[in-house]
Amino acid sequence: MTVLTLHATGPESPAEVWERYAEPARWPTWAPQILGVQVPEPRLAAGLEGRVRGPVGVTLPFVVESVDEAARRWSWTVSAGPVRLHLLHWVTEGPDGGSTTGLRITGPLPVVVGYAPLAQVAIGRLVRPLG
Repeated sequence: MTVLTLHATGPESPAEVWERYAEPARWPTWAPQILGVQVPEPRLAAGLEGRVRGPVGVTLPFVVESVDEAARRWSWTVSAGPVRLHLLHWVTEGPDGGSTTGLRITGPLPVVVGYAPLAQVAIGRLVRPLG
């Protein structure tokens, strides 16, 4: 397994960045690789299962492993057949205001390396005003 950690800092408040994570319906507004999300509940919770829809009709199942609202930290596992990608996200105060978000990706080397550029774009958008 390969582990890669990414960070992005921007002017958006930690509270707003957290809400963009906590409400899966908002993921497509900042993550260009996510075109839609199907979940039975409107907010992240440990054990939540759903599906993310990506480009060219690809739909992947996921399970939210943990959510800590107070710490603004959560993790989930996305599956593509036998391949599993574990993602741990967190949001903190930025060094000069705003917020910093981190993402630790764990999975097979080719998948982690292939996904990293998309993930970096997404978290960069996450910490900036949308629109």
